[in-house]
Amino acid sequence: MLTDSERFAFRAQRIHGFATTGNAYDACQVDEDVAKGHTLLVLDEGVFGLAWAWPVAVTTEAGHLHRFADTGASSLHDLVTPLGFDVGDVHAALALARALGFAIDPVFDRVAPAQS
Repeated sequence: MLTDSERFAFRAQRIHGFATTGNAYDACQVDEDVAKGHTLLVLDEGVFGLAWAWPVAVTTEAGHLHRFADTGASSLHDLVTPLGFDVGDVHAALALARALGFAIDPVFDRVAPAQS
């Protein structure tokens, strides 16, 4: 069992894997375990996304997920917080997508470029 100091020494990220982006979209509508900001992973379609009532892709490939509009935001914070996303959740999804070699949506790549 973790102590209080151990429990809060890291940030847990929930990742839900699906066979299709259609399944991921549907789960966001009906599965109470899929909460806003959780990472959605659809390996076969090359998609990483964020759970929401209107789930959005962070990768170039989106499948049945929505895309973020390029509002001209100058930072990731400015792009995602108006919609109620936690910046840490978005960073986690982007990091995983990049680690697996998925192409990142240009909107996200512009406001949160890969760290060298």
